[in-house]
Amino acid sequence: MKKNIVFIVDIDLSGEGRWASSRRTPYEYSIKSWKHWCNKNNCELFILTELLMPHEEMGICWQRYYLFDILEANEIEYDQVLMVDADTIVHPDCPNLFEMSDRKFTTVHNDGSYDWVLRSIENYSKFFFEGFMMPYYEYFDCGFMIVNKNHKKFFENIVNFYHENKNNLQHAEKQWHVGTDQTPVNFLIHKHNIELKLLPYEFNMIDLHRKELLTPELPFTKIGYVYQYNGIPNNKNDELTLYWMKRTYEELYEN
Repeated sequence: MKKNIVFIVDIDLSGEGRWASSRRTPYEYSIKSWKHWCNKNNCELFILTELLMPHEEMGICWQRYYLFDILEANEIEYDQVLMVDADTIVHPDCPNLFEMSDRKFTTVHNDGSYDWVLRSIENYSKFFFEGFMMPYYEYFDCGFMIVNKNHKKFFENIVNFYHENKNNLQHAEKQWHVGTDQTPVNFLIHKHNIELKLLPYEFNMIDLHRKELLTPELPFTKIGYVYQYNGIPNNKNDELTLYWMKRTYEELYEN
């Protein structure tokens, strides 16, 4: 019987800096929260723990677009798949997200730093998409995407785009500091005319610090369902990510 799948990447690169194993410590709280949600909503949780190829050749964020091949190689029969980042926590009362998709490519508008978003769109438009421009108000965060088999070909297009532009993409990531896969995938959605459905902000609440929501009272837990702990300043060794994710998990699941 086909099930809906929540797909999370949690790979230990055993390196230093952004590749340090310690960066993964907060992810245990994400995984535990999604496991609880999956059990409640009759879904299956799949954790990708191994690289498909060296990350120097293809970053983890790009490798996840082999999603359908990975599930099929593991003989997992699936209906819809939520590909969600490991720095998220889901509220135990979050409704069934798969029932909201209308079987479209479903995600959430990236309501974060518009300076970052617009700079990213401008640069990728100019240097990778021949001046083609996408509407900024439909720019979404790739840390939350619901897809199904109808999107398998599109994911193949994403992977092909990476391999065709690998050297330039790796150079852009290092020089521009405006993301990795996210903006190219946003452009490719529009280039390939993929029907998009955007859910409200409460289903992927990014940039919590910028919105003054990372406070001891955890007000975001009262107004939303999926929380992403990105963009936290002075976050040495991801210590603040760990602090806030642990606090949130304990508040929602252990009190």
